[in-house]
Amino acid sequence: MSKIADLVAKINGGDNPLFKELYGNDTAVLKEQANRYIKYMDEFKNIYGSDEVTLLSSPGRTEVGGNHTDHQLGRVLAGAVNLDNIAVAASNGTNTVKITSIGFAPFEVDLSDLEVTEFKVTPGNLVKSIAKGMKELGFEIGGFNAVIHGCVPEGSGLSSSASFETLIGAIFSNLFNAGKLDPVDNAKLGQKAEHACKKFCGLMDQTACAVGGFITIDFADAANPIVKALDFDFATTGYSLVITNTGGSHGGLDEEYNALPGEMKSVAKELGQEVLRPLSMDDIVKGMPAIREKVGDRALLRSIHFQADNARVVEQVDALETNKFDKFLELVIESGFSSYMYNQNIFVGGHTKEQNVALGLALSDLVLKGKGAWRVHGGGFAGTIQAFVPNDLLDEYISTLESVFGEGNCHKLFIRSKGSIALDL
Repeated sequence: MSKIADLVAKINGGDNPLFKELYGNDTAVLKEQANRYIKYMDEFKNIYGSDEVTLLSSPGRTEVGGNHTDHQLGRVLAGAVNLDNIAVAASNGTNTVKITSIGFAPFEVDLSDLEVTEFKVTPGNLVKSIAKGMKELGFEIGGFNAVIHGCVPEGSGLSSSASFETLIGAIFSNLFNAGKLDPVDNAKLGQKAEHACKKFCGLMDQTACAVGGFITIDFADAANPIVKALDFDFATTGYSLVITNTGGSHGGLDEEYNALPGEMKSVAKELGQEVLRPLSMDDIVKGMPAIREKVGDRALLRSIHFQADNARVVEQVDALETNKFDKFLELVIESGFSSYMYNQNIFVGGHTKEQNVALGLALSDLVLKGKGAWRVHGGGFAGTIQAFVPNDLLDEYISTLESVFGEGNCHKLFIRSKGSIALDL
């Protein structure tokens, strides 16, 4: 921990190497971030009366490759983004965690009782489960005070919950264990915490937040997914990553979302497997005549999408590792078309007047054709799209989409190299 005054001096108005790595080189943005940390250090001192703290940051994440592949034990490509959750934290010498999360009610967690009995995803339950997981891994836990501020928009598809979870893991790691918690283990603690609350998520979101940078994950062994960090500097490409909230609610879409893995698994079952990963495209094509009547055409189309997008992740990784960014962009577009035509998670059938994601993709095509890439982001049906936009088209792209979907619904991002960390200023 460090004195607040010393940290303010090191932050230096945002003009320091770590801030530039986390938030980019825009002077105004760096100043804004510096003021953000200073504001919440002052808030911490006012609430808890201490001026020795540790600063931490945990990014949001974006899915870049592998749309709806993880639930079939496939491959994904994901990246940590510059929108983050930050914490001002300090150990308090007690057995109680006290958190003031800006915009939400303060809460406390008694570390002598780590059992989750109300199966609901709440901040308190997540802290309990992560603390329990730390103990099971042989790490120390202890009470701490924290002020947390989030810039990862809820419902944006950027995984605000996973960012929060891995931030809590980083706090326990850095306050009580000299930062020794492995990032992938931190991710697994976040996933386990959601499972304890009966929300059975995959591991992609937490891993991207915890590890940082571009990562690829292979879920073939569900218990031990292979995580690989890619040595690629997105900042040098001349492109910006833009996530656009096209509107629409995910509420009432459970049946649509559940049908995606359900239909893929129905194909796998007819071909002798539980999920699609052990099968090949050739297996599916050869099996179609015998199983088409049983599973239906949409299930077969979605299975074709899985096989193609799962293989496409390998090609995307190769393109990034060999600095063939133009090829990478081509593959992003291919993935987007596959989601549209085969996976069919762009709009809800029968709702002809509500095709917000499709409209966002159409506008992206009109502005960027031949000069960028665009695709659905995340689950689909409603919500967000993703685009890689040449910087010279950035203003036109944002103004075009925000003229339709509303000001402030385009988020300019970049892939940041750091995951969930304590700031070593």
